[in-house]
Amino acid sequence: MRINFWQIFKTHPDGSIEPIRRVRIGGAEFGIGFRFAKGVTFSGIDLTQYIGRDFETDEQDGVLILRAIY
Repeated sequence: MRINFWQIFKTHPDGSIEPIRRVRIGGAEFGIGFRFAKGVTFSGIDLTQYIGRDFETDEQDGVLILRAIY
């Protein structure tokens, strides 16, 4: 299913990003409370470059799996 960045993450005043639910990107899985800043990559992807974009996702056992970025 295709969903927007803001349905998955929130941003903080310092520019960091935090998921609002459990998320998996490649082999990395993280959830609420895990904050990361610009330059931090998961499976080679710096999510700060895709703020506001849409993502192709699947859900498995309550974990949102990010498959592609539009």
